[in-house]
Amino acid sequence: MAIAGALLAQLLLAAYLYPSLPDSIVTHWDAAGAPNGYMPKLFGLSIIPAITAVLILMFAAIPRIDPLGANVRKFRRQYGWFVAVLALFMLALQAEVVLWNIGVFVSPNVVLSVGMAALFFYAGVLFESAKRNWFVGIRTPWTMSSERVWDRTHKLAGKLFKAAGVLAAAGALLPEYAVLLVLAPVMIVAIYSVAYSYVEYKKGRRRSASRFISTCVKRRS
Repeated sequence: MAIAGALLAQLLLAAYLYPSLPDSIVTHWDAAGAPNGYMPKLFGLSIIPAITAVLILMFAAIPRIDPLGANVRKFRRQYGWFVAVLALFMLALQAEVVLWNIGVFVSPNVVLSVGMAALFFYAGVLFESAKRNWFVGIRTPWTMSSERVWDRTHKLAGKLFKAAGVLAAAGALLPEYAVLLVLAPVMIVAIYSVAYSYVEYKKGRRRSASRFISTCVKRRS
């Protein structure tokens, strides 16, 4: 319901204020929050709802097309709420475009910081519950090869993504650093999580080899 409501609200907001908007509207801002991109208003008001609709359909399809779709259904509640948070973030972006172009100059860096903070934090919640699948999570050769590596990597990544969300939220207080506070922590978290999955996989292989050698020695003795 929240997902469909967020999409409907985007469309209603655009339709209601469409006559009040200029023919060419601001749709993009630079890192300092200054407008640097324009579109015809029909296209500019349609693009965010269109992207939202595609994302909703994609996330709805994943449990059906994933060979491990049964695992996705095990964390379906967290999965659904993540999609809802994403849809609400897209609604915030649509509101930013509309409000800016009727003269209500809400800082795009604040909207970006708060919205991405919510996404990162809830991605952390999602990761902590995620079971092995082909579309959602830290999907490396090592996590996909081992349930243990998947679980350990996602427990850690969940906590780190929550921390990245908190740092991203700080961009609302420091708008001039918003892009840095949004991008840098999540990139570091993503790289660290991938590296961690490899290290955990190698540890598991060493433990397996040690157990095998120990078993062979016991059998010979």
